[in-house]
Amino acid sequence: MDLLNQTIARCRELGLRRTKALEELIATLIEGDRPMTLAELASSPRLSVQCDKATVYRLLQRLTDHAVIRRLGLHERAAYFTLLQPGKHSDYLICTGCGKIDAVKAPCPVHELEDEIREKTGYKGLYHELEFFGTCPQCV
Repeated sequence: MDLLNQTIARCRELGLRRTKALEELIATLIEGDRPMTLAELASSPRLSVQCDKATVYRLLQRLTDHAVIRRLGLHERAAYFTLLQPGKHSDYLICTGCGKIDAVKAPCPVHELEDEIREKTGYKGLYHELEFFGTCPQCV
């Protein structure tokens, strides 16, 4: 099963209705090569003809609440959204100057700690999200 159908199946298991807007939003996030803002998603070719910005916003909130997508960014700046995929995660660098977001392209140092915590506490479904904040080279 491909990632789109897997994600839609996960949404259905969480009690979310399968709609064309939901499918197009997930497909847009999958096709994107980076996290995207509400404005970018709402104006994307797939979604701009399917629904309005308010509908995209409500979908993003619902999917964030159900941990299907992750909200990134500084609170005073536009939020960015990225698809959460079971068994795969990304850590991000966020510029405090311009708000630019880049994926960290290095092995995650927290996996061993996560395994240790899982073993010592008995937690199931344990995961983490890392966001590093600083000033990007363009803003220095």
